[in-house]
Order: sequence, then structure tokens, then C-alpha cells
Amino acid sequence: MKPLNIIIATRESRLALWQAQHVQALLMQGGAQVSLLGMTTQGDQILDRTLSKVGGKGLFVKELEVALESGAADLAVHSLKDVPMDLPQGFSLACVMEREDPRDAWVSPHFASLKDLPQGAVVGTSSLRRTVLLQAMRADLVIEPLRGNLDTRLKKLDAGQYAGIVLAAAGLKRLGLQERIRSVFEVDEMLPAPGQGALGLEVLQNRGDVIEALAPLSHQSTWLAVSAERAVSRAMGGSCSMPLAAHAKMQGEYLTLHAAWGDLENPGRILRAHTTSEVADIQAAQALGTWVAQQLIDQGANLQPVA
Repeated sequence: MKPLNIIIATRESRLALWQAQHVQALLMQGGAQVSLLGMTTQGDQILDRTLSKVGGKGLFVKELEVALESGAADLAVHSLKDVPMDLPQGFSLACVMEREDPRDAWVSPHFASLKDLPQGAVVGTSSLRRTVLLQAMRADLVIEPLRGNLDTRLKKLDAGQYAGIVLAAAGLKRLGLQERIRSVFEVDEMLPAPGQGALGLEVLQNRGDVIEALAPLSHQSTWLAVSAERAVSRAMGGSCSMPLAAHAKMQGEYLTLHAAWGDLENPGRILRAHTTSEVADIQAAQALGTWVAQQLIDQGANLQPVA
């Protein structure tokens, strides 16, 4: 039988290429012929404004979806936290792979942890989630925007623009940059973004051949966890323009889900909700996420995104 020929659409940052090459290698082990189509997205081009002000996470995936729709590519590899909660009609999240470390990492040339920073130190992040959680931990800090791919962010740090920056631990580990991590924030002090650390593989719904080829790469407990996390965000109209965090973990047949919402107008005010329940499928995981979102709403979380 003729091997399946798959073209993967990917952003051209070093991390995105690592992720695409990782999927490429696994698919080739399964007998497929796989090549990469490198692309530059709007999210890669607009670096002078925060994502919440220029259109949100979808800026990193739209061009890749156009490549899928036109037939130029068969599969798109995304960092799942960059994927909008609802995909366009005709597209499907066909596979979620085993999650890397979901935690946030503290990166600084001079300070071993957040608590070592002097009063009024400048910390870099463009994530509203990280901003509100950092402010809750250290109200004295000055939080400044930080955009660009991973290497660009590290260069800005090394140039002295920030005392430290907060990045996803997963990206640093995937690129062999573990030595840049001074410390990690445990999930109970800085709750991760929905889907953080997981890779999501997107295809057209009618590509049953590609979906079948991706099945061995899927990791069920990760998929259940991120389905719950993303359901929290979906229920709250979440995007990068909302200071929302959610993290779930499977232990046996039970899923524990934590979520948090921060109030940008009232720094330090963090609303939290969590629950544990038996979960057997994605629908049950999503229902759990919707329930936890409602707990945040009942506490007073504002569903209006940041202007």
C-alpha cells in the first residue's frame, strides 16, 4: 500500500519548528511520508502590541488553517494554548499529544526567584493571566509587555530590559534551554493557561486518512484534562483578552480541575474554583469545565474581555 503523504503547516519560530519536526518524526515512524510547510502568521508579525489588543490567539493559527483549506497542507501543529476555543466550521482538533511540563518558569540572569526581586523591579510578560497572578504575589512589581518568539524574549531579557521574565517551562525544555530556568512556579501559586504545555493537531474534518494516522499520537488523559480546561475558557468567553487560568490533571479515573480569574481593575483580587470528579470521556470533562466556570461567574468574574 502506498504510504500516506502528509504536509505539516507550521510557524517558523524555532519552537514551532521543533514541535512540527517532533510530530513529523513520530508520523514517519508510523510509515508516513512527511514534509513541512513553514509559514509566518500575523501573530509573528505584530510585536509592538499585546495579543489582547490585536485580535487574540487566533492570529497564530489563521494562516495555517488557510493552508489546510486550500490543500497546501494536511495538518497544522499548534501549541494548544494558542488555539481558539472554537474552531471554524469544517476544522477539527484531531489529536492532543502527551503534555510537557505545564508550569510557568521564572527566567532571570540575576534573581533566583520572584521573592528575590527588589521593590519595583520590572518583570516582562504580555499574558494577562500572568500579570494578575504576579500582581497578587508582588503588588510592587512593574509588569511590562513582552512579545516575540522565545529567542526574542530571551534576548530582550539579556539586554537588560527586565529583571526577569515569565515563560512556559515547556517551550524552554523542548528547545534544550532548561538551564535558563531559575525556578518554576508550582500550579498552586501560578495556575497555568488552558492547554499549556500540550500540542494540538488540527485537520479538516473530512480528512479521515490523516485523522487515522494521528490516532497513535493521541494521549487520552492529556486530552481529557485540556478539554476541561478549555471548557472553562469557552464558558467564560475566554481568550487572551481575559485574565483566566485553568489546569486539570487526571489521577486514575478522576479529574481534578482548578481555575482562577483575576480582576485587572482590582489588582490582587483573584477568584478561584476547583472540583474533582470521575471523568470517562471528553463530554464529561467539558461538563466539568463548564461547571467550574459557573462557580467563577457566581463569585463575580466579569465575562467582558479587556478592551
